[in-house]
Amino acid sequence: MRTRVHRTLVVFAALAASLTLVLAQPANPRIGKWKLKQDAPPPALNIMTYEPWGNGGMKVTVESTNREGRKATWTYNTMFDGKDMPVSGDTRTETTAVKKVDDRTTEITNKRGGKVAQVITNVLSADGKRIDNTYKNYNESGEVTSTTTAVYERIQ
Repeated sequence: MRTRVHRTLVVFAALAASLTLVLAQPANPRIGKWKLKQDAPPPALNIMTYEPWGNGGMKVTVESTNREGRKATWTYNTMFDGKDMPVSGDTRTETTAVKKVDDRTTEITNKRGGKVAQVITNVLSADGKRIDNTYKNYNESGEVTSTTTAVYERIQ
């Protein structure tokens, strides 16, 4: 009887410790759905969905519809460690590497053929309701060809 009670207490303590660790980890404030704020008329649409992935990582899915109604979806996973990860569904990008700059900023490096094609600085607002992206696009020689910005607003 004493052994059974002891085992039960050990299992309970282990579960309580695991739950404490899970609850102590801060939630990723980017998790959710984000819509591009744009002037383009429908059907143009761009939605980013951020979901938990792995142990502290994130799955990113982008669904877009251009002005002509052509749809595209691409996705990748990241652990925010700056390592190249495969991108599926995007014909312009083969790998993406995301690194955390600070609590609200990430840097996303998109590559094709092993060369940097684009670097995105992604900044979450202090209130968690908006993401500001700055896109730097590069040519084959590694020179910046354009810099643009975009604003995403939380929809979920």
